[in-house]
Amino acid sequence: MRLTIIFTGKTKAGYLKEGVDEYTSRIARYAPLSVVVIPDLKVSARYRTAAVKKLEGQQILPRIKSSDYVVLLDEGGKMVTSVDFSGYLSGLEGRTGHCVFVIGGAYGFSDEVYRRANDRLSLSRMTFSHQMVRLIFAEQLYRAFTILKGEPYHHT
Repeated sequence: MRLTIIFTGKTKAGYLKEGVDEYTSRIARYAPLSVVVIPDLKVSARYRTAAVKKLEGQQILPRIKSSDYVVLLDEGGKMVTSVDFSGYLSGLEGRTGHCVFVIGGAYGFSDEVYRRANDRLSLSRMTFSHQMVRLIFAEQLYRAFTILKGEPYHHT
């Protein structure tokens, strides 16, 4: 199964970028992975929150094919443990050839993106910046593969 992670906006903090790069390079050992970065939009007098979400959605949706399985990282999504997530990932392998994980901007997703999604996952009940979520999710994706392979990275 191929994987794509779509991020909204560049990872600005160097330490976060280094961490994301480290884990995405590790993930590539287990599955083909691509990372897509769409331009970040700011709320302003010209673009209110709803407009930002809509415009981000218009940048996200063309990057998703009809056959893709789309998972949004969303505060309203299902929360799972790391072990459960590894099982979830394993289950996707039999259902799709390409899974797209989408980490949106600071304001969430447009209604169109929510309608296109096949599933939604939440990383925590806590709120993290969308910049931090990139690193946390990349680490959890790597952890899931090490669990599936029985490697010692995850300690139970």
